[in-house]
Amino acid sequence: MESRKSAGRTPRGVRAERHSRTSREGEVLTPEELSGWLVGRLPEGWFEQVPTITVDRDEILIIGRVSAPGMGNDVDSVAVAAAEAGRIARFREETREERMIIAREGQHHFGRIVSWGAQAGDTTLFFTNLSVPVMTRLRQPERTVLDTLVDSGVARSRSDALAWCVRLVATNADEWLLKLREAMESVEKVRRDGPTLT
Repeated sequence: MESRKSAGRTPRGVRAERHSRTSREGEVLTPEELSGWLVGRLPEGWFEQVPTITVDRDEILIIGRVSAPGMGNDVDSVAVAAAEAGRIARFREETREERMIIAREGQHHFGRIVSWGAQAGDTTLFFTNLSVPVMTRLRQPERTVLDTLVDSGVARSRSDALAWCVRLVATNADEWLLKLREAMESVEKVRRDGPTLT
């Protein structure tokens, strides 16, 4: 089983764990540095193109595209999807040991869990994607929304209903969220380029 212990968090940038004895201890790293390290560390031939690397406070998620199986033109979509899932499963098993080594190194350097996923054709699967509990306080009108989703069978629990709401916002407000992230990155760049106290 691919398992790794949870790592520490930092609100901005990427910071090495305080207890890790590395030459970059305490140094804030940019997303470009983090992505560069990971792309350089990954073995050649794993993916058809540069993988997508997404970072938040808790996790580094690496999603790479593997070669899709050749199925011809007369195969139905169900068979194609099954073949793509099989190709991803093969990649997962063949690379398991080395992925775990890279994940440990990445956690040591950056203080975050490293998770994996793969794409083949139109199929995307996650292997070790982190599920993080998020505490929140809701007033009755907001709780009623969650309870309606649970009572109608849309969600299994309030927690599941809240996750459903987050996914709905991400789907319907994707362009706005992208602009918001870009604005935050611009602010972070200005902060990094600003004067420092010595």
